Amino acid sequence: MGFVHEAYDVIVIGAGHAGCEAALAAARMGAKTAIFTMNLDSIANMPCNPSIGGTAKGHLVREIDALGGEMGKCADKTLIQSRILNRAKGPAVYSLRAQIDRRSYQREMKHTLECQENLHLCQAEVVDIVIRNNKVEGVITHIGSFFPAKAVVLTTGTYLKGKIIIGDVSYESGPDGLLPSNRLSESLKKYGIQLRRFKTGTPPRINRRSIDFSKMIVQPGDDPIVPFSFETQKIEREQVPCYLIYSTEETHRIVRENLHRSPLYSGKIEGIGPRYCPSFEDKIVKFADKERHQIFVEPMGLDTEEIYLQGFSTSMPEDVQHAMVRSLPGLENAQIMRYAYAIEYDCIDPTCLKLSLEFKDIEGLFSAGQINGSSGYEEAAAQGIIAGINAALKVQGKEPLILDRSQAYIGVLIDDLVTKGTNEPYRMMTSRAEYRLHLRQDNADARLTPIGYKLGLISEERYQRFLEKQKAIEDEIERLKRKIVPPSDEVNEFLDKYNSSRIKSGVKLYDLLKRPEITYDILKEIDRDMPDLPKPVTEEVAIRIKYEGYIAKQMQQIEQFKKMEERLLPEDINYEEIHGLRLEARQKLSKYRPRSLGQASRISGVSPADISVLVIYLNARKGRSDNEG
Repeated sequence: MGFVHEAYDVIVIGAGHAGCEAALAAARMGAKTAIFTMNLDSIANMPCNPSIGGTAKGHLVREIDALGGEMGKCADKTLIQSRILNRAKGPAVYSLRAQIDRRSYQREMKHTLECQENLHLCQAEVVDIVIRNNKVEGVITHIGSFFPAKAVVLTTGTYLKGKIIIGDVSYESGPDGLLPSNRLSESLKKYGIQLRRFKTGTPPRINRRSIDFSKMIVQPGDDPIVPFSFETQKIEREQVPCYLIYSTEETHRIVRENLHRSPLYSGKIEGIGPRYCPSFEDKIVKFADKERHQIFVEPMGLDTEEIYLQGFSTSMPEDVQHAMVRSLPGLENAQIMRYAYAIEYDCIDPTCLKLSLEFKDIEGLFSAGQINGSSGYEEAAAQGIIAGINAALKVQGKEPLILDRSQAYIGVLIDDLVTKGTNEPYRMMTSRAEYRLHLRQDNADARLTPIGYKLGLISEERYQRFLEKQKAIEDEIERLKRKIVPPSDEVNEFLDKYNSSRIKSGVKLYDLLKRPEITYDILKEIDRDMPDLPKPVTEEVAIRIKYEGYIAKQMQQIEQFKKMEERLLPEDINYEEIHGLRLEARQKLSKYRPRSLGQASRISGVSPADISVLVIYLNARKGRSDNEG
């Protein structure tokens, strides 16, 4: 062993989106933290689409911010276009998405890490984790240096034994041509951690100067810009347009005639790819009856001419890519700056983790991000902040933070991975959340900021602003309940104007706002006492009033869910001795060791009848314990 460095409380391996959030959270909670990356210039890199947010992903970013994370703040500082998606579908699925200046985001995040107290940045490849008696003791770098640590967080992304594949050519590489991490995989296997291969990919990048934008549909940003962070008061910035095009019959013909050259279908690619973000050639095969597919033409930054073709990921050979790109409208003379590629990498089976993201069999070792089988920057960052928080809590001798499915999309994400596992790169979607009317992006602060405050990740000043906002919401709801408008000509003319039924007796403004055609903003035409409140406050007021009945029903469902989650299963429980459990249930429960009755009920192969047996067992065990007491 080489030079022995000073000891750390927490070491984070990897400085992608998971690693950045993990390191910042641990350091901000007072843990002496180090973060290792193979190249400091690749911190918070966006090797795929330079965007943050999107459907369900925007919820995750808001929740990260509500807990005291950094992704939302950094996105607000570096966005070049912003849009709210799904506005026609209702507030439960509203999702914020921003196009990001890729290099600015990296610089901003790197500088944030550099300025953070208790955090040391180190450029080095970690090749081994030192584990003795199933407990983490530190890490060893490629030059033999030993860094002692009480907890280690794995956030290696797609670097573990990374392999780039383009057509029939493949070579060892991390994303964006960076070096892969080849030796750490062997270290993990040495400690009994089973690895598997997943795959993801990117589309080609085009020189803006070779594009004819007149043949494309302009996609402008929203005005005003809605921030990700609850701390960002206002964003005033000129936005850059994105564009929409569609694949052509010629594009599809080129793909079909060259499918035999696709590594996806020739057997060259062994890793499992993401179902919800497939390669373009996969779309042509699986959706053969579809005449065209959407492709978004998006800028990668303000100081670069690189353009990203969202929805055009491929691993076809270069000559086929060239023909495919030039078959698209406006790209007839396109110059490809970076060819598309697929990348295979090692990852773990996340069912070997606790809900805290600590390994079940290795004390002090945590894991977050794409190494856990997820896809996407937002999913990675969400796991990263939880792993960082729990690594710090572990060192401090405190109970872990576990967010359940009724508290946050982060809770849904982690519970899905740990309880159900995944056979493909996992992507967060609103449909995965049972309580999505409660888990909206607008109320993420109400759900999670008190937790962030208790952890020390939310400042006193921010917390007081949060309390003021919540009071303003409650006060305005109460005012609308108290204020009654009479059936005057003015009021009925107002209702006529917005195609709403007239009133014959006095009506509370609260009840008028429940009408679908009446919005909070237009109420000021008949409400002379309406206070001047910030937009986030008035939006929350309107949502809570309009969806009051639905929200109340969902809260009842959550209450029932909580009862199951609160029935904790003893750590020493021996499922083989519980009579009445089916063989499959005994095997699955013994393997996954669920934390609660609720988590047990979500394990594939555990039936409602098995849960009933567990309830009887727990009641009997409690009865024996009470008698002995």
